[in-house]
Amino acid sequence: EAAWQVNERTENIGARRLHTVMERLMEDISYDASEKSGETFVIDTDYVNAHLGALVEDEDLSRFIL
Repeated sequence: EAAWQVNERTENIGARRLHTVMERLMEDISYDASEKSGETFVIDTDYVNAHLGALVEDEDLSRFIL
């Protein structure tokens, strides 16, 4: 939904934006992945809003999401 919202307000680049949004969403988890072997991560609405909320809502910033 985040990628769709940004695509609606800016240039629609489809799956490329979805890839970038997913990359940003997983950035913190990926960075520490080797230290958290065997742990389970839950990505829910609160997690998505905390990591992408301001970026998706701010049209000026959303233009920088490839």
